[in-house]
Amino acid sequence: MTTSFSTGGLRRVEAAGVATGGIGIGAPAALGLLVLTESGVPVLIPADVLLLLVGERAAAGVIPLWVVVAALVGIAVGGTTILFLLARGPGRALVDRLGPRIGITARRLDRASVLLERRGLPALAIGRATPGLRTVTVVSAGSSRLPAGRALPALFIGAIVFHLGHLVLGYLLGPLAWAVIERARGPALAVLAALVIVAAVVWFRRRGRRAGAQAFTEGICPACLAADWLAERPAKADGHPLTHRGE
Repeated sequence: MTTSFSTGGLRRVEAAGVATGGIGIGAPAALGLLVLTESGVPVLIPADVLLLLVGERAAAGVIPLWVVVAALVGIAVGGTTILFLLARGPGRALVDRLGPRIGITARRLDRASVLLERRGLPALAIGRATPGLRTVTVVSAGSSRLPAGRALPALFIGAIVFHLGHLVLGYLLGPLAWAVIERARGPALAVLAALVIVAAVVWFRRRGRRAGAQAFTEGICPACLAADWLAERPAKADGHPLTHRGE
């Protein structure tokens, strides 16, 4: 019994090492990077990939699930609050100066503000949960006249949905994905690389160079691309698309 338990525990640890070794980080580092992404700081590894990795780590027993859930809720609330206050306070000048370099242009903010005024608080939750719109939604809300007491709860809901949704996907599908990679490492990695390339092409075609790069850091999985497409449809129907190519 002891030998069986020890072997099982060793296999879980080895699986965690294989998975984290693929991109060179573990669950604590992934959580740390998520703090940056939620605060509006772009990182090279897309946020959804970090969340899927954390979910897989929880499924492997490396970190307790309840700890992960509590951490992700805290990161969602804390990061959203930081970005909102920066956009509303003295950090707005910094956003105006550096935002266009990462795709957060004045035109995108204006269009997002119009959409928020027309669709109200639900648009905040949807925007914060939708890759490609997550950062610009918070900045638009922060620079608007919406009271923080009304805007932040809706933004929190969207951020938590985004985090926990990807956590569930990583928890359920992560072990299966790594089992496939272990059995057919070369073909599986080729498929993953193809998915990343497809996501990059989709974002750049939809958003242009800078806005596409910013959207890429928020999500690249098929679910993220589909969510963005669905979220953009009402805005285009209203005549206020959130993005134009070339921005």
